[in-house]
Amino acid sequence: MIPADVVKAMGEHAVSGYPYEVCGLMIGAPGSDRIDRFVPCTNIAASAKVYTIDPKEHLKAELAAEKDGLEVLGVMHSHTHSEAYPSATDVAQAPDPGWHYLIVSLKSGAPQPRSFRIVNGEISEEEISVA
Repeated sequence: MIPADVVKAMGEHAVSGYPYEVCGLMIGAPGSDRIDRFVPCTNIAASAKVYTIDPKEHLKAELAAEKDGLEVLGVMHSHTHSEAYPSATDVAQAPDPGWHYLIVSLKSGAPQPRSFRIVNGEISEEEISVA
């Protein structure tokens, strides 16, 4: 479950970074599937085809989440000209099988989010429940 304002913030972040991919971390309670907060991060790759979260921003987000009894539950990034579906690069770079991998596509102009799990290279889509 993702609050509507968090989904909106992810879409706005995707649009603001165009024509490059953007990225950010999704934060929530340990063991939960509810995303409580979105932390926009810098794509240090500065690319329209790949993203790399700034490691300092990642650490800062993790420490802030832990301070609040939360943890990183996943990552969001955008696809500027393609569908919201994990690319081979996205699959190869998926760091945690427990994470949610949310992709916002800007292909149609308006932000279109989809979420996935990536476990051992296998992709499975999960429904986004907006609260």
